[in-house]
Amino acid sequence: MTSAPLLNDCFLHDKDRLRHHEALAILKDRMAPVAKIETIPLTEAGGRILAQEIIAPRDVPMADNSAVDGYAFRHSDHEPAGGFFRLEQRISAGHPSETEIGPWAAARIFTGALMPPGADTVAMQEDCERHDQDGKPFVIVPQGLKKGANRRRAGEDLAAGTVLLEPGQRLRPQDLAAIASTGLNLVSVYKRLKVAILSNGDEIRRPGTELKQGEVYDSNHFLLRGLLEQMDVEIEDLGVLNDTQEQIAATLKEAAARSDMILTTGGASRGEEDHILSALDELGQRHMWQLAIKPGRPMMFGQIGSCVFLGLPGNPVAAMVCFLLYARPVLSRLGGGPFSEAQRFQIPADFEVAKKKPDRREFYRGTLATDETGRTVVRKFDRDGSGLITGLREAHGLIEIPEEATSVARGSLVDFIPFP
Repeated sequence: MTSAPLLNDCFLHDKDRLRHHEALAILKDRMAPVAKIETIPLTEAGGRILAQEIIAPRDVPMADNSAVDGYAFRHSDHEPAGGFFRLEQRISAGHPSETEIGPWAAARIFTGALMPPGADTVAMQEDCERHDQDGKPFVIVPQGLKKGANRRRAGEDLAAGTVLLEPGQRLRPQDLAAIASTGLNLVSVYKRLKVAILSNGDEIRRPGTELKQGEVYDSNHFLLRGLLEQMDVEIEDLGVLNDTQEQIAATLKEAAARSDMILTTGGASRGEEDHILSALDELGQRHMWQLAIKPGRPMMFGQIGSCVFLGLPGNPVAAMVCFLLYARPVLSRLGGGPFSEAQRFQIPADFEVAKKKPDRREFYRGTLATDETGRTVVRKFDRDGSGLITGLREAHGLIEIPEEATSVARGSLVDFIPFP
């Protein structure tokens, strides 16, 4: 069922700048899935967000079977037989036997084949010795095997009625395998979100054209497109718009009518040429603006009708930081998944910061390394400019320094957020 992702007054607050955790708490509390549901073949479900509960309709496996190529026998016969068994049957996968195993007898069995009636243990073929006596085949099974060795029990992987997967999970290859093991060939998933990307600026040009003095190539478009492609959404390129209020407003209005989210970069500050901000105020509601973080302070969040609007900063480092911290969990939730905040790991700092401004959260680009003692440490990219794509390329993730910190000492534990 589709519901409105935002309420017009749901972001009202009395602060000029929201702290990072406050912004996340608001977004997490107010976001709801908007994607509709469709049923697709399991072969097309990889990477999609599940919209149904998956319950095992039967035991997996359905019956006891052999985990190895070897010989099946009754464990209680081993000692009386001295490990010396006559071979009575040959059982391969897909060809079950209905003949009960006889006293002091064994069956040649292959991986995945059903255990013959009466047998409870399997000896691996490489541990056994085959020979003939009086024209009849026998096998010698070594001592030491526990009862039930190398036997897969019915329901060992999944018991009938087990809940495999819950709605909201993004389907991984191992999830597809689990669903297939139940016999299900169709699954209900959330439809892909429709996300429109817009670049803005008279100086912005797409690669493949000749640059004039003062112009730059549109690297942000390809950054955001690559990040969005990891989330399996439908992407619409709105192109590069000039710095005119009329064109930007008209484009945003049309795109909002057919999109679940509009993602822009630049134009979110207070300058006279920052028309994205004024266009949003004209067409919809601006719920969040100016965060107490670095980089990414001018990130803007709002809505045009039922379409979520996210205005990222124009500098590529700030744009990527804000996408990972805010846009990614919002998109996941809108698409039917969880609001998944970035995972953090504490790692010793192999750098120091003598002075940091309090009351704002800072994110440095960090590279993992090994120090002279062999432990893993994180090193800070030596330049802080938010327009330096080199730092994003060389980094393995982000170093997060909280608001209350005023410095970072070498060797202290810092939070590290690996790039997804």
